[in-house]
Amino acid sequence: MNREELKEYLPHREPMLLVDEIYIDEEGVAHAKYTIKEDEFFCRGHFPGNPIVPGVIQCEIMAQSCALLVKDQIKGHTTLYSGIDNVRFKNIVRPGDVCEITAKLVDQRGGKLFFCEASLKVEGKLCCKGNLSFALV
Repeated sequence: MNREELKEYLPHREPMLLVDEIYIDEEGVAHAKYTIKEDEFFCRGHFPGNPIVPGVIQCEIMAQSCALLVKDQIKGHTTLYSGIDNVRFKNIVRPGDVCEITAKLVDQRGGKLFFCEASLKVEGKLCCKGNLSFALV
């Protein structure tokens, strides 16, 4: 799916739509990409002259990719974090980097609560990984 197709499922819009493209393989694993633009609002003050993508934004990139694993169920709902666990940051993400996200659904409860594992890499180097959960409201 491309960015416009994603808008059919995700309620996010610019500047908070943080997935450019995604496909879900036969095993149900999501593979997404997002290119960090030079003028991203979250890099302007973090830090002037040395822009670095904040960790919470890296988590949001992974979370949006996770939500698309259940894209048919999220239509008409808002996806909200219910947990961010065991998150680790390994390398810096900067403007111009292409984030490659891998996400996998590991559990769900009641059709409204979902648990995922996700990672974010740049040029094959692990930058962030963790367990994310979200609820449909």
